Amino acid sequence: MRYMFSYDLMETIRNTNQWMGASAKAMASYPALSMVPHPAVSWMAAWGEVTERSFKRMIAKPGWGIRSITCEDGRDHVVEIETVVEKSFGNLLHFKVSGRAPCARKVLLVAPMSGHYATLLRSTVLSLLNDCDVYITDWHNARDIPVSAGKFDIEDYTLYLVDFMRELGPDTHVIAVCQPAPLTLAATAYLAEQDPEAQPRTLTLIGGPIDPDATPTEVTDFGARVTMGQLEQSMIQRVGYKYPGVGRKVYPGLLQLTSFMAMNIDRHGQAFYDQIMRVSRGEASDFDAHNRFYDEYLAVMDMTAEFYLSTVERIFKNREIAKHEFVVDGHKVDIGKITRVAVKTVEGANDDISAPGQCIAALDLCTGLPESKKASHLEPDAGHYGIFAGRSWRNNIRPMVLKFIDANSAPAPRSKGTPTQQNAA
Repeated sequence: MRYMFSYDLMETIRNTNQWMGASAKAMASYPALSMVPHPAVSWMAAWGEVTERSFKRMIAKPGWGIRSITCEDGRDHVVEIETVVEKSFGNLLHFKVSGRAPCARKVLLVAPMSGHYATLLRSTVLSLLNDCDVYITDWHNARDIPVSAGKFDIEDYTLYLVDFMRELGPDTHVIAVCQPAPLTLAATAYLAEQDPEAQPRTLTLIGGPIDPDATPTEVTDFGARVTMGQLEQSMIQRVGYKYPGVGRKVYPGLLQLTSFMAMNIDRHGQAFYDQIMRVSRGEASDFDAHNRFYDEYLAVMDMTAEFYLSTVERIFKNREIAKHEFVVDGHKVDIGKITRVAVKTVEGANDDISAPGQCIAALDLCTGLPESKKASHLEPDAGHYGIFAGRSWRNNIRPMVLKFIDANSAPAPRSKGTPTQQNAA
């Protein structure tokens, strides 16, 4: 019960701050106060507006906000978001562009499940829609999943990716961003052994911790310092009574957000102070740069406890992917079995979450892949966010990835004989 109390206490604190912001905004709007034009009144209204919005968005799932795109024919085409595969812990979504001619590039974006929703990749999706037929993994908030749905750890995550790849077929180009990179590599290797004809054409890994020890960061140092018992005691809580997943053990999104903010507390503090000043001067808007960024950044989701703990233990502490020791559903995954899927890694020189060296380690693990099918890129002056959604992605990385996809779009030669195909559990 104390874990559930902690969860509800955090929600109570969040709700109280939202209420305080709304109250300050309402009080400052009383007509009588306009008779006394004091700057403190406008400042209180601005503080209330920014505070209410900030704490309110922490429990809201952002919308995709992608309604239409302009294609090469010069016409606007409506974008319909349809669910291709529906599962308890995550769906496979398709951004269907109505009325557009079939697109040669079919891309599966594997979104991170590290505290934010898949909409974190909204700008990535939007940048690819004109040139690709885009699919994305949409992971569910663990607080909304009943306990009866069972567990969900990194093995289950990997098998979800296997099922999604099978659904899309062998002409797919997979792009994994950040956290899912090692598990996407493992899923591809799993298919290489179990169902070779379902393998994707290409695999692009962006800023992922394939080998966390290759270049230690604050994130990897934290995983090395704490024990699993300490993590479970300090980070894991049970969902409170407010949500359908009541009683489920989770790593709360609000706790994850606190960790995110603490890493750059000075920068975030200054950003919110500047926004309050802009609101008080009447210079802010619903869709200014601050609100566009923080509407997404503050919208967090819970992860299942078993997924969080198994990620820390097996990916970061034990380095099972990096050491060829990862087991999925009783089957030891051999990354050396990837022999015809072209693999590219992308890293940011200033990435302080998954530092240069961690992702490119994937190429050394692909011992069965010819050098001609391996590629890597280090983006100068780019941080973690920039390599998949910022200026570096738009101007340099995206065109490079599309070129890599086109260069490896022809079907690879099939291996001799008829491989035995087995369904993943």
